[in-house]
Amino acid sequence: MRRVEALDKTVSDQKIDESQPVPVLDYVSKLMLRARQASRRLASLPTATKDQALLAMAEALETKVDELLAANDQDLKAFEMASAMEAVADRLRLTEKRIVEMAAGIREVAKLPDPLGTMSAMWTRPNGMKVGRVRVPIGVIGIIYEARPNVTADSAALCLKSGNVCVLRGGSEAIQSNTMIAAILSEASEKAGVPPGAITFVDRTDREVVPVLLKQDRFIDLIIPRGGESLMKLIAEHSTIPVVKHDAGVCHIYIDADADSAMAEAICVNAKAQRPSTCNAMETLLVHQSAARTLLPTLAESLTAAHVEIRGCPKTCQLIPEAKPASEQDYGTEFLDLILAVKIVKNMDEAMEHIAQYGSQHTEAIVTSDYGRAMRFLKEVDAGAVLVNASTRLNDGYQFGLGAEIGISTSRIHARGPMGLDELTCSKFIVLGSGQLRE
Repeated sequence: MRRVEALDKTVSDQKIDESQPVPVLDYVSKLMLRARQASRRLASLPTATKDQALLAMAEALETKVDELLAANDQDLKAFEMASAMEAVADRLRLTEKRIVEMAAGIREVAKLPDPLGTMSAMWTRPNGMKVGRVRVPIGVIGIIYEARPNVTADSAALCLKSGNVCVLRGGSEAIQSNTMIAAILSEASEKAGVPPGAITFVDRTDREVVPVLLKQDRFIDLIIPRGGESLMKLIAEHSTIPVVKHDAGVCHIYIDADADSAMAEAICVNAKAQRPSTCNAMETLLVHQSAARTLLPTLAESLTAAHVEIRGCPKTCQLIPEAKPASEQDYGTEFLDLILAVKIVKNMDEAMEHIAQYGSQHTEAIVTSDYGRAMRFLKEVDAGAVLVNASTRLNDGYQFGLGAEIGISTSRIHARGPMGLDELTCSKFIVLGSGQLRE
């Protein structure tokens, strides 16, 4: 730590000249030193200062709508020349409405209670000393993500409120949008009293940057990746820093035998078609065999009207002539598109077995009128979020009242499900003594 502190002093007043083609390691090292220095100051920043900064950040986004849309247009044009993946393009796309929503999310974070300093418990030992646990920041959090510019704003806001420095490394496909958002947020927050480097953005798209970042365990305390299988594999292979994964969303809805058909139809159409490119969109629909004959044809009409392609099991194809036969691979695929795998099952046990085999432990839902089966589904299905009679699209930090989220963790260690302020803290023990010694 002394070595880090000594290096801090040598760069504390230096500005990083990112216009010069410096080696990747030197570039990353300078960013990390500034981030670590900012973390000590940010951890003790008053709540009022952080909230004032968040409000300034939200206002700054709204006043820069035209500039943000212009930057995003550059990304979209470059992406469309290189790829025809509309699902990814939708994640990448900014609109005036989405920018307003980003700002609203930051304001919601400002309204939330500051988790830092909260004492979960305190107890007195037989020798009279008092022992307690208090919430503190994790420190410096690296977020490595793809495509979605709103992740930049959400991550910066949540990390700032929870006293953590964020090191943001977005995908090259959104480099113009993310650079602009990060610059706006950094400038607004620093004017409000936040230390420089608290929002650190890695604006170099060199492939070598991520492996170098993943070795910075002297400076970064946690990595949160958000992206596809290739990104997760890269991080698993290279990271020397603890990782909380935001993995694939192979999400299911199971329609039970006595489900309300109108409710089931509305939930399924929303879960699949409202925004299919998100990780909490439904990818597979499971239907109890006794409900399939009356429910599936009508539901298929609504899904087809929403331009959803249905890939079904043989029984499904008999009931829905326009359905395409589903392959084995379809049942484990995160389509991120208007494609839905459908399977008719004998009962809830078969549905849960299917979810256990093909799901990614992200979001699972049941539509049922039976309280006992609903409670059993909640208890036995293994996922970060399990819902009864609600769309999978609701598994979201904002929808859950967390203000925003830095990701939806599919890990089991430290945090699971949407990660809000509380999940971005850890605890330390404090001891109040009056001269006690160990005997």
